[in-house]
Amino acid sequence: MHTAIVILNWNVKAFLKAFLSPLLDSVASIPEVEVIIADNGSTDGSVGFLRECYSQLRLILFEQNLGYTGGYNQALAQIEADYYILLNSDVQVAPDWFSPLLSFMESNPQAGICMPKIRSLDQPDYFEYAGACGGFIDRWGYPFCRGRILSHVERDHGQYDTPIEIFWASGTCLMIRSKLFHELGGFDERFFAHMEEIDLCWRAKLRGCQVWVVPQSLVFHVGGGTLSNDSPKKLYLNYRNNLWMLHKNLPKGKRFVTLAFRILLDYLSAFVYLIRRKPALFSAVFRAHRHFWKGRGQVRAQTTKTVGHIWNKSIIWHFFLKRKKLTFDQITFPLQ
Repeated sequence: MHTAIVILNWNVKAFLKAFLSPLLDSVASIPEVEVIIADNGSTDGSVGFLRECYSQLRLILFEQNLGYTGGYNQALAQIEADYYILLNSDVQVAPDWFSPLLSFMESNPQAGICMPKIRSLDQPDYFEYAGACGGFIDRWGYPFCRGRILSHVERDHGQYDTPIEIFWASGTCLMIRSKLFHELGGFDERFFAHMEEIDLCWRAKLRGCQVWVVPQSLVFHVGGGTLSNDSPKKLYLNYRNNLWMLHKNLPKGKRFVTLAFRILLDYLSAFVYLIRRKPALFSAVFRAHRHFWKGRGQVRAQTTKTVGHIWNKSIIWHFFLKRKKLTFDQITFPLQ
């Protein structure tokens, strides 16, 4: 089965220098695997570096930054393969990271998307924030992971090494059947970046496809390579896109109450930023909400279906109000 590993690059030549060669080594002996670089209008010399040092690789070039969503949509529209692996440029792969993912997808036709276990490159014994060992959301739409609950990241000592079905797979490293990607219409380009992979996985689940984590595959992620965690732009995108995602994918009977309460929680968080003397973050929350209301009419809300693997309690309540630093194995199941 032909697999295209596609890296979307934007002004991170240093990551390409550090991580591209180990990636190519890891799949050099595996037939029917192609590594492709799609460049989002970089101005840091990335393209020149790739042409000089990796002339054998296929390059897809865009004149401007189309975001994660637009960049991947336009790149994958030009790539024929049975599977796509979307891989961040700031990822170092383990030597045998690829085979477990492909073997799992070949053995489980009901799985449309899967991801590896993701650990931190800076602290290799710990899970990495952006995906850890599989993603979920709570009843109010807050993402959390198997191995990371909000800011509390666990050490990996093999506690989550069993493959399980999850709610969302991290865009850090995500494998998807190409047919499914195109049937879904790809990423929602209005998101630009952040939350787009959760929206994609939610839409896949609404179609009856499963999303899995395969911990036998391991990658290491730098994290925050494009936007830091304290970036007002990143905060804005996360708040706006989360509301759009809930508006799009929740069934009508749950949409109003969930959105109303989530908006209240967002306003409370904005005032916390103000108290902590972070006015730029405070403003980012209100700007996100203003743009959500302005654009929600263009984001269709039409589903009547409910999907599983949503925790029917509140992560925020347990983490902040009850002050419990939860680990994933302490969460009361079953999921909704």
